[in-house]
Amino acid sequence: PEPSEPTLRRLSHYLLAHYQKGSRPVRDWRTTTNVAIDLMVYAILSVDEKNQVLTTYIWYRQGSSHEFLRWDPARFDNLTQISLPVESIWVPDILINEFVDVGKSPHVPYVYVSHHGEVQNLKPIQVMTACSLDIYSFPFDVQNCSLTFTSWLHHIRDINLSLWRQPELVKFDRSVFMNQGEWELLYVLSRFQEFSVKSSDSYAEMKFYVVIRRRPLFYTVSLLLPSIFLMVMDIVGFYLPPHSGERVSFKITLLLGYSVFLIIVSDTLPATAVGTPLIGIYFVVCMALLVISLTETILIVRLVHKQDLQPHVPEWVKHLLLERATILLCVWDRKKFSQSRTQSLDISRQVENNDSTAKLTPYGCEDPRECGSVGGTRSTLAFAGRTEGLAALQEVLRETTAIRQLLEKREEFRDVAREWLQVGYVLDVLLFRVYLAAVLAYSITLGTLWSVWRDA
Repeated sequence: PEPSEPTLRRLSHYLLAHYQKGSRPVRDWRTTTNVAIDLMVYAILSVDEKNQVLTTYIWYRQGSSHEFLRWDPARFDNLTQISLPVESIWVPDILINEFVDVGKSPHVPYVYVSHHGEVQNLKPIQVMTACSLDIYSFPFDVQNCSLTFTSWLHHIRDINLSLWRQPELVKFDRSVFMNQGEWELLYVLSRFQEFSVKSSDSYAEMKFYVVIRRRPLFYTVSLLLPSIFLMVMDIVGFYLPPHSGERVSFKITLLLGYSVFLIIVSDTLPATAVGTPLIGIYFVVCMALLVISLTETILIVRLVHKQDLQPHVPEWVKHLLLERATILLCVWDRKKFSQSRTQSLDISRQVENNDSTAKLTPYGCEDPRECGSVGGTRSTLAFAGRTEGLAALQEVLRETTAIRQLLEKREEFRDVAREWLQVGYVLDVLLFRVYLAAVLAYSITLGTLWSVWRDA
């Protein structure tokens, strides 16, 4: 070339005039070509839990030594670095084992070559890789996906791999990471290992473990808080009177609302063929708790509902619920139920006295002699011409006795309903406390698990 030719053109012609890119650039075939690689995570594009695919965008750097691309800078105007077309030189066949699809990566047509023969290949890559995603702790999950760089063809004797930088610098490098998305980059671990298949030659592998964590704020607001609010309203619903039908309709409305909520959020939950996230189990258990709450309410309402044919409360039920079970209640409730039961017993005694009083003769007297004397007197009056008055008086007495028996029967029904109402109130309080204890235990367990996962 002419001396007046530009330095870059002269150097390019000097390097590529007799360069053969078809073979590994070493003078001795026993010499191993060392390839140093490095990566920086730029963005987490998507995490497909169903297909177990992670899509990341990385800045990849690769450096290798070429013995046929060296020159003396003094001969070329002290030029120490030049860019050459990547198609014109030999490049190692470094691939990622976990590749499942070719990403939309821009093509970089040039590489940098230094006067020592070091070739630097810098390019951005959209990486679509297979990854074993564990979604059990969603939305507080941490994923660990590996990127394994290796030569697909060359053995470790021909191409060996190493790290471009120190592992500590690679681990905490977030200088180019776009951290405004759903996923947060925790660190990138690196490890070198040799790999062989069925006693064949070994291959060099450089593994990078990309550890990312999901930001749970969106899912906490859109999934967890509405469910928590509905469960709190279900607990508050226990303070409605059990003998009214409002509690049943209220809890049915809550159950219907929770079903609609689950239908809406079903598309938000991640799905895999091998596992279910804990939050899905949480929703199912909450639905089961709402069903149990509704069942308990229906039982209590059925128990305390007034019916004319309702029998008396069995003695063993009174003993268990109105005496033994009230020990679990507060002192004020025990006194209240004890007083109510005492009043009920007094009413029962009065009913028995009234029943004995009701067993009168048709003339309203207990002593037969008195009845006899009254009969004799009225017989005398009948002889005196008052037969019609006696018949009217007997009809009035019969009607009065019937009204009295009806009132006594109605009062007995009221006493029975009052007893069942007391039993229903005690049973409602006990079941409510058992239900509340179960909800609290379940909430504490889930909260502890999610707190541990979030702080891990």
